[in-house]
Amino acid sequence: MEPAIDKLDLLLDKIGTLVERMTPPEELPVDFTANLAFRWHQRGEVGRLVTVSHPHLYDLAELVGVDTIKDEVLRNTAQFVAGFPANNVLLWGERGCGKSSLVKGMLREFAGRGLRMVELKRWDLMSLPQIVAWLRGVPYRFILFCDDLSFDEGEGDFRALKTLLDGDIEERPENVLIYATSNRRHLMPEHFGESGEGGEIHPEEAVSEKLALSDRFGISLGFYCLDQDQYLEVVRHYAGLRSIERSDGELRRLALLWAGSVGRRSGRSARQFIDDLEGRLLLAGSLL
Repeated sequence: MEPAIDKLDLLLDKIGTLVERMTPPEELPVDFTANLAFRWHQRGEVGRLVTVSHPHLYDLAELVGVDTIKDEVLRNTAQFVAGFPANNVLLWGERGCGKSSLVKGMLREFAGRGLRMVELKRWDLMSLPQIVAWLRGVPYRFILFCDDLSFDEGEGDFRALKTLLDGDIEERPENVLIYATSNRRHLMPEHFGESGEGGEIHPEEAVSEKLALSDRFGISLGFYCLDQDQYLEVVRHYAGLRSIERSDGELRRLALLWAGSVGRRSGRSARQFIDDLEGRLLLAGSLL
């Protein structure tokens, strides 16, 4: 009998060790007072908030050419941090036009009034109930920031986002909003392949379910490629901020050459041009 008991004790010890490994460690407290931005870090079935030590506090003064959109997002965020009704926000459109910068700029603008930001990746959406439970009742206002959000055919993560935006049987906390950016207006491909042989019996219902995701955002604002005059206006703005003194004709010529070489006119390409120009001038000693 004793060998059997010894084997049982050994087995119980092994089971105990496995249970300890599977049990998530005690969650470290998150200091929302000293820190402004966080990421959701998922490891297996366990997730936790991780502090971003050096958040990008984007200066909205550097974002030009999208004043109407900027004012709209500022107004909505001001309502939110004041405890008034506000909407989830979707910013969609051309890459490099300032969508992500605009969202990050909200933190610089409103952190002093209690705004905090949690960055989520698309694959974190399935953890939204856990994340929201973490933040419910915390005396701060939280923007869940989903950057470059889109879904491909066959992916079901969008349903988790729809549930949070719409609310399920559990009431959504009033201190949480979602701000998302995407290159796609509806977050989904425009062609689905639901029709045709072997497709859905009612393909219009499948399409409607997917396109309706963007409808859950109360505010949906589009960014478009800059025309030449707008692009040059942004270039001049950045040049003024960097104290780059070049004639308007030379600045215009160089900026258009840069836009032609990269194949786009956007706020990002304008900033990249100014970064390149300033670096070359500093290297040559012209700005020293």
